[in-house]
Amino acid sequence: MYDPFSPAFQADPYPAYRRLRDEDPVHRHDDPPFWALSRFEDVWAAVRDPAAFSSAQGLTFYPDEIGRLGLAPTIVMLDPPRHTALRRLVSHGFTPRRVAALEDRLRAFVRDRIAAMERREADGEQADLHRDFSSPIPTYALAHLLGVPEPDRARFAPWVSALTTLQDDGFTAASLNEAGAADAVAEMFGYFTDVIAARRADPGDDLISALTAAEADGEKLTDWDVLGFCFVMVAGGNDTTGNLISHAVALLDEHPAERERLLADPALITGALVEFLRLEGSVQALARTTTRPVTLHDVEIPAGQKVMMLYGSANRDEREFGPDADRLDVTRAIPRHLGFATGVHFCIGSHLAKLQARVALEELLSRHPNIGVDRTRAVRIHSPFTRGWRSLPATNL
Repeated sequence: MYDPFSPAFQADPYPAYRRLRDEDPVHRHDDPPFWALSRFEDVWAAVRDPAAFSSAQGLTFYPDEIGRLGLAPTIVMLDPPRHTALRRLVSHGFTPRRVAALEDRLRAFVRDRIAAMERREADGEQADLHRDFSSPIPTYALAHLLGVPEPDRARFAPWVSALTTLQDDGFTAASLNEAGAADAVAEMFGYFTDVIAARRADPGDDLISALTAAEADGEKLTDWDVLGFCFVMVAGGNDTTGNLISHAVALLDEHPAERERLLADPALITGALVEFLRLEGSVQALARTTTRPVTLHDVEIPAGQKVMMLYGSANRDEREFGPDADRLDVTRAIPRHLGFATGVHFCIGSHLAKLQARVALEELLSRHPNIGVDRTRAVRIHSPFTRGWRSLPATNL
């Protein structure tokens, strides 16, 4: 059954998703109260209709998550027209060209991480694919783009951990105090507030400098706008990308014939990234709030209700992807998918995530074509919203 808090469900949510799609596509969950959409077409249409399904009340099924943080809403928690204007301004600084310019540095860093795993193995220790390889890559990429000096980059991991704790535990008083979560969030905002002020006074060749200078139709980004974007990048672009890389390696280990296809033709990796993300999405579910009554499949969802968009279910819907939707196919044609959402909230960092995952897999498979993972010793994160790893020991290095 669908229980987002159940360890058994979190370990393998896909049978429950299938049952929801077949028997209960507009599901009512009682505690906490929310609705859940599981079919591809329903989720696709809902997230492309911000007038009926608003982001302004937060992205989890917990009430008042924005207020509990004591923060103004960020770009991911805004609706048009303000979201449209803010995204246009952010896009002036966060360009595909700026991301593409990172590739050479990123490739060198990936090779260093591979060498670090090899040294660990040579010393008689088992390398951890997620902790030693996948997870550090987005930390490096984001820190470099944002212009964070190398000595300060170690701060990222505690910030991400704190934000994950807040999200998964419901922004409660306990979770705000657990493991210094509130202090970590305050530290992150304080740090980037100082960076923004420094870049306004003395711009450099980094993303924060570009954002402070961005202008469209006479409007510029405020300090809060830039700070909110830093928050979104650290909170939403770090562990999600690391988990994409780790899931890709794990899926290829389970499907050696598909791995052979990539080894024979590495150019397939770019397209395969979407297939990895479709089958094992880092973001499994996010919420919207109805602004009016909505009827789907003869079920009425009242206004003011939290509705979970089950991306992890939608991306395996046989109605969209055919009877083999649960099978990995690195050459699958995928005209539509929800790995990066869709509509006005299509992931603004998708090109950065794909660059990191492509470079990571190109380098890793080139040097260690038979790399695998030890699932018997792996540790997954426990979250109703995201899917990923805390530890994923590597094999065949």
